[in-house]
Amino acid sequence: MIVKKIEFTDVFASNCYFFIDEISKHGFIIDPSAYAKKLLKIIEEHHWTIEKILLTHTHLDHIGAALELSKILNIQMIGIETSKSYLSNPALANHFTNFEVIKNITPVKNGDLIALKENPEIFLKIIATPGHTIDSAIYYNPKENIAFTGDTIFKNGIGRTDIEGSGGDYIELITNIKNKIFTLPDQTILYPGHGDQTIVKNEK
Repeated sequence: MIVKKIEFTDVFASNCYFFIDEISKHGFIIDPSAYAKKLLKIIEEHHWTIEKILLTHTHLDHIGAALELSKILNIQMIGIETSKSYLSNPALANHFTNFEVIKNITPVKNGDLIALKENPEIFLKIIATPGHTIDSAIYYNPKENIAFTGDTIFKNGIGRTDIEGSGGDYIELITNIKNKIFTLPDQTILYPGHGDQTIVKNEK
């Protein structure tokens, strides 16, 4: 499998990831925050087929290019089921969100597997980890021993819970980190929404 990180440092300081099957060249893009044209150029240069857009949560610095990519590539945006509640509530999301996203997100549930159509043996498991926002989740692949964690956990840090309107909850965040991330194998690589990768053992 290929994991390619694209780090944006100006419009939005955040990480976008590609998770690609080396054989079929099909895969997913995770948290496309900005620069749809740049991301499309990378896809074209590598001859990749992106089947779905996966969102760890719906803060604008993680979904900025998602709608444009969804339209151009004619693919679904996937988010945990609470994403729709978050996006459709102006009291929660109006300072972060392009409301067109509401119509296009496909909700999934905690524990669902998002598999490649081209090769269903390759999948990511969605694990709900609310706390940073009400719709935070991670995507985990046990075979590759990796997880895309969004803003739930970083190298030497955790997501903020004080952003107004995000439904953050410190106790909920810490509980989910302990029960859902720290229970993964110690050598699981964590790819966060900001900063460098880390492993479960180090964050414990």
